[in-house]
Amino acid sequence: MQFALLVKSHANARYAQSLLKLAARESECLLSALGIRARVTVETIAGTPFLMLETEALGEEAWAHLSRHSAVSLAAVRNGEWLRPLTLRPPAYLEPDLAQVLKYKGKTNADFTSMMLNCARSASAFALSREPLSVLDPLCGKGTTLFCALQQGDCAVGIETDEKAVREADVYVQRYLQYHRYKHRREEKSLTLRKGGAAKEVRFTLSDTPEHYKNGDTVSLRLIRGDTALADEIVGSGGVHLIVGDLPYGVQHAPKENRTVDSLEGLLRRALPAYRRALLPGGALALAFNTYTLPRENLVAAMKQSGLIPLTEPPFDDFSHWVEQAVNRDLVIARNPEAGHA
Repeated sequence: MQFALLVKSHANARYAQSLLKLAARESECLLSALGIRARVTVETIAGTPFLMLETEALGEEAWAHLSRHSAVSLAAVRNGEWLRPLTLRPPAYLEPDLAQVLKYKGKTNADFTSMMLNCARSASAFALSREPLSVLDPLCGKGTTLFCALQQGDCAVGIETDEKAVREADVYVQRYLQYHRYKHRREEKSLTLRKGGAAKEVRFTLSDTPEHYKNGDTVSLRLIRGDTALADEIVGSGGVHLIVGDLPYGVQHAPKENRTVDSLEGLLRRALPAYRRALLPGGALALAFNTYTLPRENLVAAMKQSGLIPLTEPPFDDFSHWVEQAVNRDLVIARNPEAGHA
């Protein structure tokens, strides 16, 4: 059976230039979680480029997983010269504008973020889980990754040192939930850390419908001001299924430690062991980065040193694409060994 997937247009002209490559790679990642090794190609039909893949008929669960695709607007089965449309079943939990409304300089592309979440999920042992996953962004900024996770019905945890960014994300979420009349609860907490000190947390508990909220069928959002290198302590014993983040692209955005600029690679060497401890066995980590400031091989080496297993074979081996003059973005995905396989 041959499937044709139409990739939606994108307002960002630079990102649109790379979209077909990234969409094809995301398709292959999604299929890999189903045990399907299918090469995805690009074919022009009636002047419009489609992603084409050929495989056996997909069952309901498999089709629901493929419907997660962040860039597909139309799916069809090809029969000779005709296309028969199929119903997409994306995991829409909250309104799709949640990750789009808040605008600020340096914001991660929400569509790229959704792609990262889908590829990380596909690389994990939890790819086909019907229960909400827990997603951590250890350098969350103002929360794009967290909002994308919530839109899919997952729980989200964000760690950020910038108090202003955490406060703005907090205010935005409050206003958004009130505007859309989502039932929710907001709490402020203080997390005591083992080595002293504390991390401040704002926690939202919410649901997509009043009935689900009443029945306790909820997801959570945790916004935490703290040190990313203490991610395992901050997350707690429950751990997370996925870690997804877009690393700072240059020195002007570099994280700081003890009021001095810490190199990005130095930060990762400190933080990756904590990320691994925060990940559940079989969980996956996906980090996007600027290849001009952080060579791919250095990131892969740091992941291996922390005990993670970088995925360096297709379809997880190449997400590189040009963003702007000083930024060529790539993505590395790694898996945490399952229990007994460390």
